[in-house]
Amino acid sequence: MAASAAALTFARRISRSGVLFPCSRPQVWGQAARQPPSILPTQRRAFSNNKILVELDASSGIATMKFKSPPVNSLSLDFLTEFCISLEKLENERACRGLIITSAVPRIFSAGLDITEMCGKSTEHYAEFWRAVQEMWLRMYGSSMATVAAINGSSPAGGCLIALTCDYRIMAENPKYRIGLNETQLGIVAPFWFKDTLVNTVGHRVAERSLQLGLLHSVTEAHQIGLVDEVVPEEKLQEKAAAVVTQWLALPDHARQLSKSMMRKAVLDHLLARREEDIQNFVKFTSKDSIQKSLSVYMEMLKKKKS
Repeated sequence: MAASAAALTFARRISRSGVLFPCSRPQVWGQAARQPPSILPTQRRAFSNNKILVELDASSGIATMKFKSPPVNSLSLDFLTEFCISLEKLENERACRGLIITSAVPRIFSAGLDITEMCGKSTEHYAEFWRAVQEMWLRMYGSSMATVAAINGSSPAGGCLIALTCDYRIMAENPKYRIGLNETQLGIVAPFWFKDTLVNTVGHRVAERSLQLGLLHSVTEAHQIGLVDEVVPEEKLQEKAAAVVTQWLALPDHARQLSKSMMRKAVLDHLLARREEDIQNFVKFTSKDSIQKSLSVYMEMLKKKKS
C-alpha cells in the first residue's frame, strides 16, 4: 500500500508541473516541436525550474542540463521530481538528440542523496523518495539520447550514480575533486542496481573494493580505473563535452540507440522486475533505529562543519 501511494503521489507531482507522466508530449514545448524546423522561432531555447536549468541548441540537437540547487545539488525529492520532468521534456522534444549534464554550483557536481529525506520521516515518504531515485536512474540509464556527464566538481554517492548513467564521463582536472559510491562510510549499503551500474563501468573487482570500502577517488584515480573516461582542464570541460556528444551524434541514431539498449537492457530489466521489492527493502532498512541513529549523527556532523 505504501509503495502504491508513493507511486501515485510521485505521478501527481509531475502532472502538476505540466507533464502527463510518463510519456505524453510536454505542454511547454509541444507546439514548437510540431512545427517544421524552418519556422521554429529560435534555434536556442531554454527552460528552468527551481533546481535545474536546461538549454537546447536545436541546430546541433544538443541540450545542456545544469544543476542549480546550492549549496551542494543534493538529490532531494523535489530535485529528483524536477530532474525527471526536465528529462521528460527533452525525450519528447524531436530537436533534442544529445544531453550534457553539469553543475552551475562551483566545485560540486552533486553531493548525492539528500539525507534529510531519509531521516525522521514516515514510511510513506521513504517509499515516495526511493521511487523518485529509481525513476531518475531508469530514465537516465535507459535514455535514447547520447548523454555526457561534464563533472565540474566533487560527485559522491548519488552524484556519482548520475554520472555513471551517462554514456561518457569527462571530469575537470582538480586535485580537490572526488568521485565514488561511498555509501558504506555512512553505514548504508548501495542497492543492487547501483552496484550493477558500477560493475558495468569499472569491472567486478574494482567495483567490489570500491563499494566495500566506500572509496572516494581522486580525479586521477577515477580515470585510471575507468570510472571517468577523460580528464581535461576545467576551462575546457564544456567544450570537450560538446565535441564528444557531436561525435556520438554523427552515428545513425537507430544503430547507436539499439547498441546502447542491448548493453543495458539486462540491468534495467533487473530493477524493473524487482522495483516494488527494492522500495520495500529501502523503507525497511531506512526505518531501522540503528540506521536512523547513524543518519542523525551524520547530519549533526554536517551542521557542525557548516557552523
